[in-house]
Amino acid sequence: MTNKTINEIEIIYEDQNLIVVNKPEGLASIHDSNGKVSDLQTLLQDKLKIKIYVLHRLDKDVSGIILYAKNPKTHKFLNQQFENRIVKKTYLALVHGLIKEKSGLIDKPIKEFGSGRMGVAEKGKESKTFYKVIESYQNYSLVELSPTTGRKHQLRVHLYSIGHPIVGDKLYGEKEIQKNYPRLMLHAKSITFNLTDTKKLYLEANLPKSFSSFINSFKL
Repeated sequence: MTNKTINEIEIIYEDQNLIVVNKPEGLASIHDSNGKVSDLQTLLQDKLKIKIYVLHRLDKDVSGIILYAKNPKTHKFLNQQFENRIVKKTYLALVHGLIKEKSGLIDKPIKEFGSGRMGVAEKGKESKTFYKVIESYQNYSLVELSPTTGRKHQLRVHLYSIGHPIVGDKLYGEKEIQKNYPRLMLHAKSITFNLTDTKKLYLEANLPKSFSSFINSFKL
């Protein structure tokens, strides 16, 4: 990734303690230990000339809002909010099929089954995702997701488990069908957290063209 590209990454919010950006799909959110793959954390550190601290992560193929702390004190303050589930996040996903129930809760425990693949399992960790259907197109549904837990691949596994895998998800869905789509249609839309002890902050990340143009093609 070139310097021009990192300069083009949208900064949603920045102050002396943290930076919030709109991560493009196809870019890892944290540093790879072998250092062979570009990642957003390293690119931002190179741009800002400081060490930044990871608070949460997005899968490489997921776009959207992500925040990093600029110092240990802020990292601790915000990390406690993540651990105590004070931070609220919403996502947009385009899924296969028309979901009959327009809103609901997917309450299914998740565990890892090896090779990085997760799945629903009775003895897995508690995992809950609220969903709301925003629009329906042909044989697709645009869904807003609000997880209350943060398991690896949670949204992807939960939607797959109810028969509506996310469009373009080659790991959870029929690979021969999923490979025909331009990207994984999952975007981290918004985040709400306490900026200080007395001030709450709500931030949103715009949909990238790779997502919005695909949806708009249904409206033509």
